[in-house]
Amino acid sequence: MTTPFPFTAVVGQDDLRLALLLNAVSPAVGGVLVRGEKGTAKSTAVRALSALLPEVSVVAGCRFSCDPTKPDPACPDGPHEAGTGTSRASRMVELPVGASEDRLVGALDIERALAEGVKAFEPGLLADAHRGILYVDEVNLLHDHLVDLLLDAAAMGASYVEREGVSVRHASKFLLVGTMNPEEGELRPQLLDRFGLTVEVAASREPDQRVEVVRRRLAYDDDPTSFAARWADEEASVRQRIVAARELLPSVRLGDGALRQIAATCAAFEVDGMRADIVMARTATALAAWAGRTEVLAEDVRQAALLALPHRRRRNPFDAPGLDEDKLDETLEEFSGSDDEDPDPDPDGPGGGGQPPSEGPSQDDGGSGAQPEAGEGGEPQPGGAGAGEQSAVRAAEPFRTKVLSVPGLGDGAAGRRSRARTEHGRTTGARRPRGALTKLHLAATVQAAAPHQRARGRSGPGLVLRRDDLRQATREGREGNLVLFVVDASGSMAARQRMSAVKGAVVSLLLDAYQRRDKVGLVTFRGSAADVALPPTSSVDAAAARLESLPTGGRTPLAAGLLKAHEVLRVERLRDPARRALVVVVTDGRATGGPEPVALAGRAARLFAAEGVASVVVDCETGPVRLGLAGQLAGELGGTAVTLDELRADSIAGLVKDVQRRAA
Repeated sequence: MTTPFPFTAVVGQDDLRLALLLNAVSPAVGGVLVRGEKGTAKSTAVRALSALLPEVSVVAGCRFSCDPTKPDPACPDGPHEAGTGTSRASRMVELPVGASEDRLVGALDIERALAEGVKAFEPGLLADAHRGILYVDEVNLLHDHLVDLLLDAAAMGASYVEREGVSVRHASKFLLVGTMNPEEGELRPQLLDRFGLTVEVAASREPDQRVEVVRRRLAYDDDPTSFAARWADEEASVRQRIVAARELLPSVRLGDGALRQIAATCAAFEVDGMRADIVMARTATALAAWAGRTEVLAEDVRQAALLALPHRRRRNPFDAPGLDEDKLDETLEEFSGSDDEDPDPDPDGPGGGGQPPSEGPSQDDGGSGAQPEAGEGGEPQPGGAGAGEQSAVRAAEPFRTKVLSVPGLGDGAAGRRSRARTEHGRTTGARRPRGALTKLHLAATVQAAAPHQRARGRSGPGLVLRRDDLRQATREGREGNLVLFVVDASGSMAARQRMSAVKGAVVSLLLDAYQRRDKVGLVTFRGSAADVALPPTSSVDAAAARLESLPTGGRTPLAAGLLKAHEVLRVERLRDPARRALVVVVTDGRATGGPEPVALAGRAARLFAAEGVASVVVDCETGPVRLGLAGQLAGELGGTAVTLDELRADSIAGLVKDVQRRAA
């Protein structure tokens, strides 16, 4: 068994360590979501936490970790008699992003259930994680159907497996911990709200601290056992403190004054629902217990707000998580009248503060590391501007769009845009299973077995089944697509109001892509070349940020933009061949620069038509006299053109039908 990196040896990351420790003290806090760039010890700290958790008592031989003092009466391995059990270490169960539904919730042997009436159940990860930690690395990349199952288990504290009327239920209460890199996409709001706390982590910019990180990591890699032994005393001390805090927790008093501060803070930051108030109350109580106190103080409420509210105050997907600390302090001060009579403790004393023990140099936030933006095409001018370049303008207010979908039936990753064959959705037929049976088509199975019952010697009421009789249900649902935006940033688009409207339209489509779980990419063209401003990614807000800073100016190399987009699609097909693409070209249709720019653009567009790539041209041409170049481009692409005004209206529904008719 691999020796985990010691929790107390993690350098810095005080907020991360504190959030994990508070959940160890009070699992009712609801778990932790750790957001941050790669290489910031997110996974290391989470895996190290499991070694600090106290042992749990379980019923001997129970696969579902029933508590011997209060066994689950509905346990599939039960019934159990209350009494003494056995102790084992707390588990940390990892849920892989690509796990199957059966691996998560467990598998039911349908063949035995139908033929013998036996509930032969193989537990899944939700059973393994009961009374322990369920850890999801890159939780933002988890498929939607697994997210739905996690939400159900987290809400009900139990997991249900149902197949054609055969049902198994078992308890599943776990500490949910997820890590994610925001650059790769955001979480669904429902799952985001299920995490009690959230922390942002970043690598230190302090050289001494970075040196200490490298020194400890190299020492651990050279000899994990010896390195862990050096930290054994610190680990034991923290473990004992967790046990002491758990014992103290029921005695902690959450006074009316602290409750008023919690309620006022949640109201001031306009968070949805009441879960934030409850999580803040539990977190503040755990902070007091961790500090060795029996009274919740204002400092506990403040720290609880910083951990529990940032991910709940986002009003739309492109809002960065965070909390205005000045507003927080003003709210706490306004509602500071409380029934707490204890004086503020010495923050350096044994009863003060909630920070975990720190073994390395103190965390330094360092600088932002911001770099000046490079020009995006065109020839450089003194001062860094491109030829004829104008500064970036802000996007207009986004609006709601209707669905642009790819024609036909796909096989891509689950999403909410285009029709596809999926594991979830309405049943459309049946087939022989390839590999393990996951979704039984009962009628087709009975129909396949019925003609052979006499030959098989059927004598009783049961149906005599063979493996060849089983039929897998085929289902139709929705898939996510790759929405590749090809945006004209040339001088012909540079009028400020016009470019603002164009950006507003693209941001609106990006919001729609976020809600439909698409991947997005962004290609821009101006001057003499095209750039991949953002390679295909699930991070829709990253695309919005790149679009917001996009300057304009120069000639219109339309052919270069289309060829660059074609190359992006070619590479992406190799990486993800099942994901279909929708190309959205945002331009007025002009093509300038180089020899025969219009003819070259037409030849580039016909590459998309020849490959059957679904496309839409957003016509940005304005003025009383229109050349209709965008419409001509749409014809070359085999797609449809729509104006910016039409993009807002119900005519998009007609646009989708037109795209589908052209592909039929």
